[in-house]
Amino acid sequence: MSEAILDEVSVLSSIYCGPGEFQLLHAQDGILVQINSTIGGERGLNLSLSFHLHDRYPSCPPDISVSSTSLFRSQCHNIRQKLLEKAASLPPEPMVHQLVECAQQFVEVTKAYRGGREEVEERNKQGEWTVVLLLDHIRAKNRYVGLLERWTQQLQLTGRMFLGPCILVVLQGARADIKEFCRLLKTVKVDVDSSGKKCKERMMKVLIETPLSSTCGHSLQDFVVKHYVSLSELTTAFQELHLTEIYQQILPSLSNWQQTGYHGEGSLNPKDS
Repeated sequence: MSEAILDEVSVLSSIYCGPGEFQLLHAQDGILVQINSTIGGERGLNLSLSFHLHDRYPSCPPDISVSSTSLFRSQCHNIRQKLLEKAASLPPEPMVHQLVECAQQFVEVTKAYRGGREEVEERNKQGEWTVVLLLDHIRAKNRYVGLLERWTQQLQLTGRMFLGPCILVVLQGARADIKEFCRLLKTVKVDVDSSGKKCKERMMKVLIETPLSSTCGHSLQDFVVKHYVSLSELTTAFQELHLTEIYQQILPSLSNWQQTGYHGEGSLNPKDS
């Protein structure tokens, strides 16, 4: 076993030192590191990760397996694929701890329900919803927009993000998934503050939420980021999406927002724009 592997195993055993968190097994051509964690507190989701560190590790990335009694098999498979892709993109350096943190982030946006089929059926009963969110400002545009695009993909949401005098996010999808999106938006550090430190989105406002069937007969097919300059451009964009009724309902809020002052996209950090 190489010195690099021994050093990393020592570090991992000190980080994951809780009861049953860390296990080390010998394999024919290396070692197997197993890390078990609970995400979201004692009653959260359990996740078991196994990393097969070959003799040539970290020159070659580890083999990875993912299992959980709280997730569907397909969800475990998706997380594993993402971890393999992440491992392949990293430099040949110790990476297990970083991969564990990535896995925990993937689980947070996987939207796994402990109730299984019953929860899925309940979501289907709720039908499709349309929600419009108003964001206060964006400084780290690339990071912020990138996270929102990733969440919509992982939560199977569609919609539009409008960047301009007011920053709006239109979402369509299962109501429970939209609520998860909003939870992530308020709990994950998506932006940076005026001093450049990463920060959460604490000023997000829900302007409207309504069943899709009551707003229009059209469902958006993807999530697209669009820039606009004036409210007339924004009006046209909502008309093209067949969301004129929704736009008329949120227009007073947008007018008040402009009158009371807003940061808008104008606060973009030049290096991130």
